[in-house]
Amino acid sequence: MKALITGASSGIGLDMARYLATQKHELILVARNKEKLEEIQEQLPTKVTIIVADLSNEQKVKELYVLAKKENIDILINNAGFGDFGYLTDTDLNKDLDQINTNIKAVHILSKHIAKDMESRGEDTYILNVASSAAFQPGPLMSTYYATKSYVYQLSEALYYEEKKKKTKVHVSVLCPGPVETNFNNVAGVHFGVKPLKSTYVAKYAIDKMFKKKMLIIPGTRMKLAKFFSRFLTDKQKLRIIYRIQKKKVS
Repeated sequence: MKALITGASSGIGLDMARYLATQKHELILVARNKEKLEEIQEQLPTKVTIIVADLSNEQKVKELYVLAKKENIDILINNAGFGDFGYLTDTDLNKDLDQINTNIKAVHILSKHIAKDMESRGEDTYILNVASSAAFQPGPLMSTYYATKSYVYQLSEALYYEEKKKKTKVHVSVLCPGPVETNFNNVAGVHFGVKPLKSTYVAKYAIDKMFKKKMLIIPGTRMKLAKFFSRFLTDKQKLRIIYRIQKKKVS
């Protein structure tokens, strides 16, 4: 099978690429860092095509889709994304918009177009969108990031159900991990308040569940329990808890 992975130069995206390579899947890896992609291309034991693209640029996303369409992608993994920390009125607007473009618009464009192409093929194909446990509630001090991941979570589950109703063989999954050991916090300018999961574990867990056609993928017992017990909290209680958690990231 042939897999397209965005945000593949580090973290979960890179570990997914490594895991899929061990299964002899052909890879198309997308990221902004050309040198890093070239290093990965040399290291992986499978055919690897690299594409250098900034997915905060809508035109580059559309150009990426044109290339992907020619390749007959069997697996789409929308992993590219980043966050930022601070009060909404204090964060940089351009960075907010880049988050929205990368975390939402790129995922939307690629999911929409590639899912449509996959439908016409009539064979098992897979879309895995990487959201976050942040998708399950609003996130004061990281409001834009939480909102973008909520969009990815809800879009993915809706697309999953639409494909089921249309009786296609397009299988849609959404990954919602808690803290993971990646470069995410360096970009966001924070540190985790709890022990994060290993990126290698999350990547393998997600890929295995994707191939089992699971809709919602939540690695780790802690996050599964957190999602379950959150249903017993009011919206204001959730806001207070998330604010305290976020505040500890810079204390």
